[in-house]
Amino acid sequence: MFLETICIVNGKVQNVKAHIARMEQTAATHGFIAPPLPDLEKMLSPALTEGRVKCRIIYHHTLEEVSFVPYQPKMITSLRLVEASPDYAFKYADRTALMNLLRDKGDCDEILITRNGLITDTSYSNVVLRKGDRFYTPRTFILNGTKRQQLLLSGSISERDIMIDALGDYDCIYLINAMLDIADGVSLPLSSINP
Repeated sequence: MFLETICIVNGKVQNVKAHIARMEQTAATHGFIAPPLPDLEKMLSPALTEGRVKCRIIYHHTLEEVSFVPYQPKMITSLRLVEASPDYAFKYADRTALMNLLRDKGDCDEILITRNGLITDTSYSNVVLRKGDRFYTPRTFILNGTKRQQLLLSGSISERDIMIDALGDYDCIYLINAMLDIADGVSLPLSSINP
């Protein structure tokens, strides 16, 4: 089973073309045809047409589940560096590999996964590092998220290799995913990253 998380803001689906493209790529790679998305905006209850809503879709050959909940961002104030190479090139519904890594977070709120000394992602987001007025995302991602793709396409961020020992060159780190944008300001100082 595979998963798509889609952001809906004030009743409007965000970045839907990128989600459909990822579903189609996932399906083609795994030998099936992606099921079409229903009209998510029409499926919303009136109570969910204001604010930010998280739409969760579980699918394979068919849509197995479509659910909507008001979005509540996680409160993240610290990250623990964890060296690992989880297989999450596709957005699998089974997140066991990532959840197992969370055991290593200790007293931190979240993990920042490294691969061969290079920064990748957290367990639930891509990352963007700010240096002055420039924004960079690691070339070595675990999952090429739809928000990451959107920001790269718009030229808002650039890709680069980011080594652990170069983290001090940056001002802060942002967590981004389908539900979170740089503009949301979910950032942490680099001092919040623990070895």
